[in-house]
Amino acid sequence: MALIAVSGQPGCRFEEVARLSAHRLGFELVNESRIHSLIEREFGPGASVPDKARTDVIASILARLATEHHIVYSAPGAEMLWRQFPGTLRVRLVAPDSVRIGNLMIDRRLERPAARQLLRELDDAARAQHKSTFGRATAPAHWFDLILNAESLDSEQLVELIQSSVRALGLKERGHLSQAAEAQIQFQIRLRLSRHGIVPPGSARLSPTVFAHHSEQIFANLLDFYRIPWEYEPRSFPIQWDAEGRVSESFTPDFYLPESDLYVELTTMKQSLVTRKNRKIRRLRELYPHLNVQVFYQKDFENLVFKYGLAERPANV
Repeated sequence: MALIAVSGQPGCRFEEVARLSAHRLGFELVNESRIHSLIEREFGPGASVPDKARTDVIASILARLATEHHIVYSAPGAEMLWRQFPGTLRVRLVAPDSVRIGNLMIDRRLERPAARQLLRELDDAARAQHKSTFGRATAPAHWFDLILNAESLDSEQLVELIQSSVRALGLKERGHLSQAAEAQIQFQIRLRLSRHGIVPPGSARLSPTVFAHHSEQIFANLLDFYRIPWEYEPRSFPIQWDAEGRVSESFTPDFYLPESDLYVELTTMKQSLVTRKNRKIRRLRELYPHLNVQVFYQKDFENLVFKYGLAERPANV
């Protein structure tokens, strides 16, 4: 796939350069307004996406589009998509304040003092948004492949420079994103989004289920991603009785997958501490040999989580 991420300082007209570039290259243009409408289409009108999850949500949307189109994505912070799409061409437009003020005077029909004040406000807002979303107020120069100064170059000339870079890198010759690659990207993104309680595709919600441990929340979101129906702790099985025949000990598996008739138990505690739980599981299997039970130990769960890009290590229980 070919993805060009175009961003810039306020007042640099980087949106216009992105639009012209998409038209000249025959790429699909995705700007902020379109992203907003696509997020609402997927997650519902008025959906609120946490700042820390926004890049992953956008990457999920773009990955689906990239199976059919090459893309020009234009928005502040667009360069951060290289983490999901390593081949992204990251373009940033800059210009002196005098040029940016002049552009705002023309575009917003403002007098110079008002345009100067607006530029200060836009710069402050851009820094605050960048820090909230990405953890730092500005992006360093090495986060970009192409930094273009709009002081003496007009939009047409800037587009020509982007086209030259596209030709030099052979971006148009790349195929669209394969279905298999898109599925892999979506899986990694969805696991990261699970930390925010977002469970795509098609909707975003905070799960109403109250889980006993964070690892159970992650596993539930993994099942949601694959559209696997599940029930959380739906049944307890007696495994020990006292002398009078009263139940003295029970075992409650974490999940039940009705389509597979499978019970799943997550054991993310350290191996040295699982002796008691292993005894209970052996007892369960002895008493209920017809039950299909799968146990995930700490190493099994960590391998699954780390393989698909969720950096946060589960806490011990």
